[in-house]
Amino acid sequence: MVTRTSRLGTVLPTFKLASPKPGLKSSRTLQWNYQVGDQENYKCPSAERLVVIMPESEREFHRRAARECFNETWNYLDKKDRVEEDDRRMLHLAHASRFHWGFVGKPENLAVGDWQITRAYAALDQPQLALHFAKSALDICQKNDLSEILISAYEGMARAYATAKDYSSARNYVNKAREQLGVSDVEDEDNKIYSDQIRVTEEIIVK
Repeated sequence: MVTRTSRLGTVLPTFKLASPKPGLKSSRTLQWNYQVGDQENYKCPSAERLVVIMPESEREFHRRAARECFNETWNYLDKKDRVEEDDRRMLHLAHASRFHWGFVGKPENLAVGDWQITRAYAALDQPQLALHFAKSALDICQKNDLSEILISAYEGMARAYATAKDYSSARNYVNKAREQLGVSDVEDEDNKIYSDQIRVTEEIIVK
């Protein structure tokens, strides 16, 4: 198996080595044809020709798995009486969702995936890991001009800093999240969801 990293930082699917035709000399072209986050085609010279193909059925598998793992992660996040095994499964599911989006997701999917991982690590009182993924979500939003998802990215930063007991930084990012919500054109239902996220995170910040 051969793997390669895309410019989005995701590991591409397994590469199949194309069998050379009889009599073909060894000086051939290496060609990568892949679809990751709707980005296509990378070519470079080499001694072999490798072709990566992800059929639509496989892409749909990754999309479905990403959504299902994402939703199941929230079930564990909302669970009041989690035990140690629940915590492990929650982390596995959050990372699995982000992993599958890495094959077929757009930048907003990747940012939300990292944001959810932040929430999982914050719930387990792991501030360094929470902050690591919060920064990743924020970076994706800023580089791709995801103004609406940026609300959650700021909220994730606030939660991570609150978990680290850096309450000054946490309050700063809560304010950023609220300001971003104020300038974002979101529907009333979404506005309430974002407002609730910010409110709940603000409540865990020590005054």
